[in-house]
Amino acid sequence: MRKLVRWIAAAFLGVAALPAMADDHPVLVELYTSQGCSSCPPADAFMNKLAKRDDVIALALHVDYWDYIGWPDEFAQAKFTKRQKSYAVSAGRRSIYTPQMIVGGQEHVVGNHPMDVNDLIRKHAAKEPAVSVGLKRQGDRLTITASADRPLNEPLLVQMVRYMPGKQVMIRRGENAGRTIQYSNIVTDWKLVGEWDPRAPLSTTGKITGDAPVVVIVQRHGPGEVLATARLR
Repeated sequence: MRKLVRWIAAAFLGVAALPAMADDHPVLVELYTSQGCSSCPPADAFMNKLAKRDDVIALALHVDYWDYIGWPDEFAQAKFTKRQKSYAVSAGRRSIYTPQMIVGGQEHVVGNHPMDVNDLIRKHAAKEPAVSVGLKRQGDRLTITASADRPLNEPLLVQMVRYMPGKQVMIRRGENAGRTIQYSNIVTDWKLVGEWDPRAPLSTTGKITGDAPVVVIVQRHGPGEVLATARLR
């Protein structure tokens, strides 16, 4: 019923005027991948399917540690490698690899194992959300609101992500030489908006540019458990 009410409102107000509400609590799936990794194309193909789902926010973070073998990944950023390493440290792991998916900030799984990933998505989707998040964009201004749905006594990270919905790449060198691969939800920017004390509601407004989708993620330090996500496309 709630979705029907929002659809009717959208018909009169325009979709851009509506906030993206986190009470639908899509599950965050992060794929760590590289154009230089021969094991990654099946995970990239699976990512194309995840990117079409409304119950999932699937984000591809391209890492740079395979660039040395002959094909620099045009989407790779050192800070994505750093984020993956931080997950490994938080989980007590000694190494990182591609393709890796991290579901809900907690579950680490091989990215080309769709059945395992889907099981974890269902597991996290069944959880009661701890935080509600809303987004509203008016021109170049983005307003983020959040409130805790249960007592939380630790500061949380509020992060904003922009991504490119898709791009096809012909790879000419390296382990995937000669392949043309379709990539989806390619993260171009990931930044910290700030810390939030969830004992009081959050409302903050900032400037954004361009028409790339916007994702906001509320997460425990670590990086750890993802407590809420919201998206404007």
